Amino acid sequence: MSESVFFDSHAHITSGELYGDINDIIERALEADVKKIININTDKITFERGLALAERYPGIIYNSVATTPHDVEELGEKEFSYFESNLGHESIIAIGETGLDYFYEHSNRELQQQFLKRYAQLAKQKNLPLIIHCRGDGAFDDLVKILTPFKLPRVLLHCFTLTLKDAQLAIEKGWFISISGIVTFPKSVELQNVVAKIGCSRLLIETDAPYLAPKSKRGKKNEPSYVVETCAKIARLLDLSLDQVATKTFENSLSFFQIKDSRILI
Repeated sequence: MSESVFFDSHAHITSGELYGDINDIIERALEADVKKIININTDKITFERGLALAERYPGIIYNSVATTPHDVEELGEKEFSYFESNLGHESIIAIGETGLDYFYEHSNRELQQQFLKRYAQLAKQKNLPLIIHCRGDGAFDDLVKILTPFKLPRVLLHCFTLTLKDAQLAIEKGWFISISGIVTFPKSVELQNVVAKIGCSRLLIETDAPYLAPKSKRGKKNEPSYVVETCAKIARLLDLSLDQVATKTFENSLSFFQIKDSRILI
């Protein structure tokens, strides 16, 4: 067992792909010293599961809520009102993932932009951090234009796959960047270069479970315990120890999500 502790900043553990095995998944995470998980809820079903899960695992499971940019055409209006009226639970510590996806563009771009603005405003009103999905040509430029006027103090670019220039601009704006198992893929040279250049100062790590399992687990459903492999890859890229990267990203996560918790060594 590692002496390090790990923080999975983004996992869909109440999704249909994982929820049936949720107790085993969380036990494996704890055995791997993954002590905190941000569960991303994207609809009413995952949200209700997430609240129950946070009560079952206090101090370990936290929740974030939003409709993804993929789904705003189908679910946007109904789910926004539902999420907005149910933000009182203490386990809800972020808004997201929201944002812009111009790669798949499952929803109209203008509608994606409208809901990004609405979720940004909600995050500002509730003093919650905003978790961003951003992918596709032109998406980051539009994201910056949309979010800059809100002056949000806490913005996280989840599953970062953009350019070094984009990463540097995000960090200049005070935003954080989260790295997924994609960084472990042999062909992800550009992302590996981004990590090597920007360092750990504003870095978080994530699984994006059940998606994007790291190299040694390719073909399997991803889960929070696998975040350790991503952390190890980042450590090698930065010529740091696993413990150094785990500790810094854990501290960054606590700060970003404003979690004041002395039980990180549960």
